[in-house]
Amino acid sequence: MANKGLQMFGFILAILGIIGLIAGTILPQWKMSAYVGDNIITAIAMYSGLWMSCAFQSTGQIQCKVYDSILQLDSALQATRALMVLAIILSVMGLGVASMGMKCTNCGGDDKAKKARIAMIGGIILVVGALCSMVACGWFTNQIVRDFYNPFTPVNTKYEFGSAIFIAWAGAFLDVVGGGMLAASCPRGKPSPNYPVKSSRAPSSSKEYV
Repeated sequence: MANKGLQMFGFILAILGIIGLIAGTILPQWKMSAYVGDNIITAIAMYSGLWMSCAFQSTGQIQCKVYDSILQLDSALQATRALMVLAIILSVMGLGVASMGMKCTNCGGDDKAKKARIAMIGGIILVVGALCSMVACGWFTNQIVRDFYNPFTPVNTKYEFGSAIFIAWAGAFLDVVGGGMLAASCPRGKPSPNYPVKSSRAPSSSKEYV
């Protein structure tokens, strides 16, 4: 059965992972304008995220605009949105379930095997949420790479990776590691006690009767 320190360390990593997932989902820097070709001197940097697009000017001003309609967005962006939201929901649920099964809490009863199973289930839910975020980040990353190397994409509309996508990747990694540590709380089967075998034969009398 996993010790208390391993559970606590996994719980802390899971919390940091959830913070990273939430921050990466909210931030608009999922992709940023690429300075390629003749487009190397510009006063405006364009950023695009899951919920809005922003323009950063050299004077320090920031102008952001939330996407007006979901139906106007491409399928990759919509799928990334849904998977990231699902990842956050599952991660929060898994963290709540795991907290009830940790040794340092009083929830889940006094049965150590039962608490270990609860922590294991919470860790599995965390890992599933992390995998959802990894799929979302991988999908969005692949879309950026395909558009960047597409010869039909105009030079001034090419994008490269932004900082938010790296934050989301880091959050997913911490989430899967923390969930894996909590999932290691799976209780082991108790070995059967080795009792001395009693003979069922009655002891023979040392005296013989004629």
